[in-house]
Amino acid sequence: MPHEQMNASQVATYLAMDMREVIKMASRDQIPCQKIGGDKAPRDRYRFVKSDIDHWVENQVHTLDRERLSGISKGVSDHHGLDSEGMILCPHIPDGGLDVPMHARTREATIRELVDVADRAGMIYLRSELIEEIREREDMCSTALIPGVAMPHPRHPVEYDIADSFVVVGLTHSGIPFGAPDGSLTRLFFLVCCKDERTHLHLLARLAQMLHTPGVMDELLHADNPEELMDALKKCEEQIVRDENK
Repeated sequence: MPHEQMNASQVATYLAMDMREVIKMASRDQIPCQKIGGDKAPRDRYRFVKSDIDHWVENQVHTLDRERLSGISKGVSDHHGLDSEGMILCPHIPDGGLDVPMHARTREATIRELVDVADRAGMIYLRSELIEEIREREDMCSTALIPGVAMPHPRHPVEYDIADSFVVVGLTHSGIPFGAPDGSLTRLFFLVCCKDERTHLHLLARLAQMLHTPGVMDELLHADNPEELMDALKKCEEQIVRDENK
């Protein structure tokens, strides 16, 4: 239900935050909401639309620490009835879904190469449409927000463009100008395409958790082939699962 409405208490549970913090952020226009007039309790003075909250989280994941990301992952999972204590990212990488090393040298070529990898893996129905949707999302704001990493994806779920939700991973040894705010080059790419919003946010939260784990970025960036890259991803996610099940 992308247009589901929530109050401050529900948003706090969804994002694993203190309700007072949510209310403070809402009062300062730091989180998308609609202010409601009248004499209401603090938790009911603001109305939030879940899809707006999801997009806000998507644009904030690079600024959050691992503990906060873990809380968001659990809150999103509980809200949608998903499993937050098992593997999330790696099961969504199809056979043949790792591209090492990439050959692209521009943003446009990178998007096309990643989509082609997914297409060869049997995950794409409408290739041209998907490329255009990913390009439009990058034109709005680059997804290269974590240094060295980009997570290109369509702005909205693509129910009819793809066979199933998936993640394709690409790694280049030279770096690509992908629109990072600081002008740095990007080497690691996660193409995230989902059929629904809940899976999309679930994957982004877990992926951000992994990338914020000490030592992981260095191991991923030094993978010489798809097998090494997949081993590094599995090792990291398995550690997160063990930590959260303690």
